[in-house]
Amino acid sequence: MSSPATATQGRPADGQRNETVIVFALSLAAMVVSMMQTLVVPILGLIQNDLETTSSNVSWVTTATLLSAAVFTPLLGRFGDQHGKKKTLVGVLIVMVAGSVLAAVTHSLLWLIVGRVLQGAATAIFPLALSVLREEVRPAKLPGAMAMVSGTLAFGSGLALVATGLLTSGDNPDYRSAFWLATGLAALALIAVATLVPATKETTGGRTDVLGALTLAATLVLLLLPITQGHEWGWSSARTIGCFAGAVVMAALWTFVERKVAEPLVDMKMFVHRPVLFANIAGLLVGFGSFALFIGVSYLVQMPSKITGYGFDASVLRASVEFLLPSTIVSLLAAPVGGQLVRHKGPRLVLLLASLIGTVGFVWIALDHEHAFSVIAAGMFVGAAISFGYAAMPAVIVASVPHHQTGIANGINSISRSTGSAIGSAMITTVLASKSIEHLPPGAPKLPAESQFSLTFVIAGTAFLLVAFVAQLGLRKIHGPHAGEVAGGAPAKDAGTAPARA
Repeated sequence: MSSPATATQGRPADGQRNETVIVFALSLAAMVVSMMQTLVVPILGLIQNDLETTSSNVSWVTTATLLSAAVFTPLLGRFGDQHGKKKTLVGVLIVMVAGSVLAAVTHSLLWLIVGRVLQGAATAIFPLALSVLREEVRPAKLPGAMAMVSGTLAFGSGLALVATGLLTSGDNPDYRSAFWLATGLAALALIAVATLVPATKETTGGRTDVLGALTLAATLVLLLLPITQGHEWGWSSARTIGCFAGAVVMAALWTFVERKVAEPLVDMKMFVHRPVLFANIAGLLVGFGSFALFIGVSYLVQMPSKITGYGFDASVLRASVEFLLPSTIVSLLAAPVGGQLVRHKGPRLVLLLASLIGTVGFVWIALDHEHAFSVIAAGMFVGAAISFGYAAMPAVIVASVPHHQTGIANGINSISRSTGSAIGSAMITTVLASKSIEHLPPGAPKLPAESQFSLTFVIAGTAFLLVAFVAQLGLRKIHGPHAGEVAGGAPAKDAGTAPARA
């Protein structure tokens, strides 16, 4: 097997391999993946009414996707490193198409959840896409390419909310139209990857660490289950506390297994390597902030102002198009800017910028959410910050791990972002429900006090502020004008199992 440096030097000229179409195909696939996370958020009420179920049951439509992503992303990221990235990408996209079709045609909550599980497995596409980029794109172009693919994550999350709002507007909305949209986009991404992405040149081979995969999956499920269901179960209930305790036990068992097996799913030296560890913490915080923006703003603007004294009486359509679409567009436009900054200034500076811009955005909306301009403009700040954060984290990881660990390392980072999103969703639900408006008209549902939205945005701003401390403390050796070149080369010693110390 050739080394990464040799493979890079021996690549054909630009005319023989078109990096642009590769980036396009992988960006499309990543965008579709991110859409799966937020696609159902505006239509949970429609699903509940159509399938005649409870709010507790319908919450599994979102929980199932998150748990599926947690289980399959690291496993498939590692599988792609071992047995071929394109082969794995195509297989995962086929699964996503199947899951989307199932969700669109079924009239059963159980089968809808199964479809969402299949859609969640496709989250592994993102780390696989970054592995392909590392193999196919020249070092000088790699930071920009990774930033573009990463930027589509923030864009896709917002686009799903906007598209769902458009598709379910009108007198007789049908939530299944959102899943038919997902089917069409997933099929398009499948065709693009199958035809435009070249076959994997390098594989590591080896056995799949089944025991490591099972113990990691159990750890993540036991962690994420109470986070997503804690509001329904009660945060002090036996189920919630038991799941958290079980997650701690399984994490210890997973660590023990990975230290003992010959070919671990996750190299623990890589997992606790300072830049990788702090990039994952940054992913948790940015994921938290992204959901706080999307869900917090969506709830805020739909509040009936005549009853609550705040809000904009927005429909789902208006909330999506007027208030969320601008931040979505800005996140896409900011992606190539973030890539250029990563290349010339290094990912550490970009994370610091993400922290500053995101903190300013959330402080702005916390202080002034009475005017539509403030809500929209503050959201645009946060959208740019999310995009910058997503651009920087893969560069940190690629600069810090051996070539053959790119897929699993970025897979773990994807899980950290998903975990942050789940915590953000749970936080918003809990905070908004903890204090209601006292004097409401008879028969009116409980509505959160305005102060709870302010608190939500302050907490989210604090999360982005912490990103600066993460960058300052954990990434102090990953900076400078040549960091982009380092990120594109072979910074870690491929021959060893542990990256060089930061």
